Amino acid sequence: MTEAAPAPASPGTTGRLYGVGLGPGDPELLTLKAHRLITSAHVVAYPVKKGAAGVAITIAGRYLSPDQLRLPLVYPVTTEETDHPGGYDGALAEFYDGTAAEIAAHLDAGRDVAVLCEGDPFFYGSYMYWHERLADRYPTEVVPGVTSVSGASAILGRPLVQHDEVLTILPGTLPPDVLAARLRTADSAAVIKLGRRHFADVRGAFEDAGTADRTWYVERATTAHQRVAPLAEVEAASVPYFSLVVTPSTAPGTPFATNRGPGTVVEEPYAVPAPTGELGSVDVVGLGPAGPAWLTPEAHAALAAADDLVGYGPYVSRVPPRPGLRRHLTDNRVEAERARHALALAEAGARVAVVSSGDAGVFAMASAVLEAADETKSPVPVRVVPGLSAMQAVASRAGAPLGHDFCVISLSDRLKPWDVIADRLTAAARADLAVAIYNPASKTRRHQVAEARDLFLAYRDPATPVVVGRDVGGPTESVRTVALGDLDPETVDMRTLLIVGSSTTRTYPRPDGGVGVYTPRRYPA
Repeated sequence: MTEAAPAPASPGTTGRLYGVGLGPGDPELLTLKAHRLITSAHVVAYPVKKGAAGVAITIAGRYLSPDQLRLPLVYPVTTEETDHPGGYDGALAEFYDGTAAEIAAHLDAGRDVAVLCEGDPFFYGSYMYWHERLADRYPTEVVPGVTSVSGASAILGRPLVQHDEVLTILPGTLPPDVLAARLRTADSAAVIKLGRRHFADVRGAFEDAGTADRTWYVERATTAHQRVAPLAEVEAASVPYFSLVVTPSTAPGTPFATNRGPGTVVEEPYAVPAPTGELGSVDVVGLGPAGPAWLTPEAHAALAAADDLVGYGPYVSRVPPRPGLRRHLTDNRVEAERARHALALAEAGARVAVVSSGDAGVFAMASAVLEAADETKSPVPVRVVPGLSAMQAVASRAGAPLGHDFCVISLSDRLKPWDVIADRLTAAARADLAVAIYNPASKTRRHQVAEARDLFLAYRDPATPVVVGRDVGGPTESVRTVALGDLDPETVDMRTLLIVGSSTTRTYPRPDGGVGVYTPRRYPA
């Protein structure tokens, strides 16, 4: 080097290594600590592409003094194409080994070295590779910086996450199918490491996940050259490495939802738009028993791709509104009408999601939609997207009461007569099956629980465990176990699911003081 290095502050001792985050690009977004350290360090090291000025030194340069030694760390490659015998990884490993030795020489001479890093040093930052080679040999400090994701969120003016939402951050170098699978389950997401080589695949992954229409592209966030555009409007050839795409929070009440327009509630619930000339589709989606934690990735993707959401009002309301989504809320007693309406929407070209609580195929909308499609000979493809059922949720809270043979019976006599229900309950009791009971009671149906209990008592011991689960997964969740002979019908309502044990079902004391229930896999000889 032609420039003389400054004298160390403490001769005979090693210098200190600082990994300093500079933020996303705006020099004013440096922290006070970052400013103090880069202006006081003897040596300022920075990664740079051969022949380029260097982003990091451009951000920090205005704060440095002429007597500080600048140490450019020049990358040998910037793409995965290289003739190095070890390939791209080998070329970079050799680069980091060599430049770490350069930094170490200054540290050994007692000089403090500040290694500059755009964004945050440990957030996909190159500094981490020098850190792992040097931190065990020298006193080291890492100074966090504002990340590019935070900068992009600020530029968009939209929150990344709210409440219980989860932010997913992914590198654009992932295979497109893996990227799409991760995006389907994300409340909000950011994909970094773009560049023209990966951008088309990244955009395709968002399209496959059904979230492209609410995703933004941000280039060189917070700098004088920043650019913001909807994802669909960006040409791949123009995308630099220092760019990212963001799907912000769309929780109700966020600026994003307000500015873009939340999903529309259709005042005329059975309205059908003008035909597009194309054939749509219907997904019958099980939402699980309650809340987003119970939603499967496949169900999440189906909801994200839908143009129209059809279902019983409280179930539709469990799906967050989003731009372009039309929501059709109807009464709980119009399953056939709802099914035909969903098919009509799809025949007009819409992608329709018909939602049910729990599993769509268990006492829910799947059979109603398929029946309507069969009766009308509809050309619309119907797909059933399974969900976690209420009986599975209640059983899991209790332990494993459905661990052996069991059956499922609804006590609702709205679609079948009570004598049929009574015959099935008797058959299940005689067969010694554990029984999951749906729809046990309502405000107007109050006699069935008592009659079902008495039918079981003709074949079961009064001490047989009964799991009483209410609003599992919801804010008023309650799961308790009672003896069959002590089951009080007045404690049961429409939000309750009962699991009546078989002769082999057992209870056991839990460490927390509660009572667990299980049915052994092995049946007595």
